[in-house]
Amino acid sequence: MSDLEVRQLRYFVAVAEELHFGRAADRLGMAQPPLSRAIRTLERHLDVRLLERTTRKVELTPAGEALLRDARTALDAVAAADRRARNAGRPAPGLRLAIKADYDAGLLPLILAAYQPHEAALPVELTLGGRGDQDPALRDGRADVAILPAPFDRHGLDSEPLLTEPRLVAMAAGDPLAARASLRLADLAGRSLPDGTFADMEGRPSGPAREGAEAPPPRGARSWDLAQIFNLVELGDIIWFLPVSLARRYPRPGVAYRTVTDLAPSELHIAWPRDCRSRAVAAFVDAATTVAAASSPRLDGRPRMTG
Repeated sequence: MSDLEVRQLRYFVAVAEELHFGRAADRLGMAQPPLSRAIRTLERHLDVRLLERTTRKVELTPAGEALLRDARTALDAVAAADRRARNAGRPAPGLRLAIKADYDAGLLPLILAAYQPHEAALPVELTLGGRGDQDPALRDGRADVAILPAPFDRHGLDSEPLLTEPRLVAMAAGDPLAARASLRLADLAGRSLPDGTFADMEGRPSGPAREGAEAPPPRGARSWDLAQIFNLVELGDIIWFLPVSLARRYPRPGVAYRTVTDLAPSELHIAWPRDCRSRAVAAFVDAATTVAAASSPRLDGRPRMTG
């Protein structure tokens, strides 16, 4: 049997994710008939049925579900190899660092200063994204190393913890609960976080224990930046859990930061692809862990409350 082609896998993943040949064809920028022929050719090639087709719907077979999992991994690996080779082959390659703005506990300037003198150091290029964007960037080759909060998908990655720091709740300064010095998660029952989940569940799915209750939808979209989140907090639409280091950076008169005694702390990690052999990445990881070890004591103290 000959090897599968990247093009075949890309076509199949589009159909498997859309479960509709017309939408998959539009997504791929091609006509539907050649896409249908390509999927039939793939099935003949594998000697297995991947999709069950009727006039009303398309469904994955068990073989199709298995191929979808592996095809996604294979396509990510191909894309990553392409990006990493292009970066390494540039006249002046750089170290691409994936990070969410302000989610570095204030360590990034110190890490860069410790990294730059290393003989293996490369110019650092920031790849900024939202929360949850960092680990995919490592897997698909858009980044070489990442600083990111836990939890994250560790599949295919190695990582080291940098530091653990307390989290606070941010709420409107006029909120009745802001009159208290400290709270418990139970006090926040029914309050909504920026992603719409319940605060007392710490962002976990509500499940049957909530007896069908639904979190009230805050205003606007869910892909908010920090300024939008703070505005919504000030309006009382949402509350927000954030690390102490981030609260210290953003004192606002309309926002009160309070301790939640049973709120899990924030964990910051550095991560990189498991098969990475880059001396530049190794030097950056060493600089980051060294700086974090020296800096963690200053994050253990009680933050100054505002609001």
